[in-house]
Amino acid sequence: MSAALITALVWLVAANLTGFFPSRDKHWRAAYALIAVGIPILGWVTWANGPIIGLIIFAMGASILRWPLVYFWRWLRAKTAHPAE
Repeated sequence: MSAALITALVWLVAANLTGFFPSRDKHWRAAYALIAVGIPILGWVTWANGPIIGLIIFAMGASILRWPLVYFWRWLRAKTAHPAE
């Protein structure tokens, strides 16, 4: 197993562990930190192991950080929606 995959798996375990602890802001600060650290790790995994493994790791991370993705998707749809005339 490559160092990139080990780092990604450590990130996944850390992301899961942060969900166990209580948070006043519903884990949003942790989500921002995990996203900031996870994007370069995802790029490293994709570069080192190929796009299929990168997509698998992306799906694993997206399953953990699903609410930021849901809110981003809603924001994107609202920005691109055409007003009804």
